[in-house]
Amino acid sequence: MDKAKYQDLVNKYSPKENRLYNALIAFFVGGIMGIIGQFLLDLYSYLLDIPTKEASVFMIITLIFISCLCTSLGFFDKFVDFAKCGLIIPITGFAHSMMSATLDYKKEGIVTGMGANMFKLAGTVIMCGVVSAYFFGLLRYFIMGG
Repeated sequence: MDKAKYQDLVNKYSPKENRLYNALIAFFVGGIMGIIGQFLLDLYSYLLDIPTKEASVFMIITLIFISCLCTSLGFFDKFVDFAKCGLIIPITGFAHSMMSATLDYKKEGIVTGMGANMFKLAGTVIMCGVVSAYFFGLLRYFIMGG
């Protein structure tokens, strides 16, 4: 079988993706995540009577906790199948990637399994973030004159 016939056969039996539907779902779920984040921010601001800047830390911790809990219980992947990038892009996706890598290696022990592999998926993101923050910090330092 030549490549053209094979590609036609693959295209015929490959599931078709509805990109508009997926984009709308991701948009609305991402918006709902923003609403939940704002609700938590307002709740912590008013409930704990702290400034918004400090309340945002509690909001982020809450979202990370919920996504790690859902990952541990096996719900997060089902949510992502429906929500697409609406759940993967925010901090919840980052927490999910760390938690899923941790759970994959829990049988190997706490240090050599979970501890050593926790940053397997998220390590590159952390490394790029640290390096770029360092680079732009130096750039700002030299441009602004110290």
